[in-house]
Amino acid sequence: MKYETIKEYNDKKFRRITGVKRKTFEKMVEILQRSYVEKHRRRGRKPKLSIENQLLATLEYLREYRTYAHIASSYGIDESNIYRAIKWVEDVLIKDGTFSLPGRRELLKSEAKYKVILIDATETPIERPQKNRENIIPVRKKDIH
Repeated sequence: MKYETIKEYNDKKFRRITGVKRKTFEKMVEILQRSYVEKHRRRGRKPKLSIENQLLATLEYLREYRTYAHIASSYGIDESNIYRAIKWVEDVLIKDGTFSLPGRRELLKSEAKYKVILIDATETPIERPQKNRENIIPVRKKDIH
């Protein structure tokens, strides 16, 4: 799905489709545009996808677990191009730090108490009927001459 289609949606439907609020999406686009201008300040080849479509493709990849091949066919470009676009968007957003999750140390510093639930997932043998000679149907072998 392309950005030109979903930009007309109301906020509720936009969030259902993309997984983020419109304001968050716009903030991400702003960060990506700054990075794009910095990266291409001298010259550079124009991307086949707009920044909004690159971000939308990244959200589809992260949210729906679609393969690069499926996303690439949706946008009408090559699989390697969509891989590079998604990788660039991820790297820029992670490097910016606005949308990163707190690290493990932050969780250890907080005074929140967590309840831990353990689930026993040990393997158990499957109960199957035992084979014996009475239950096996004899198979005749044909003599081949």
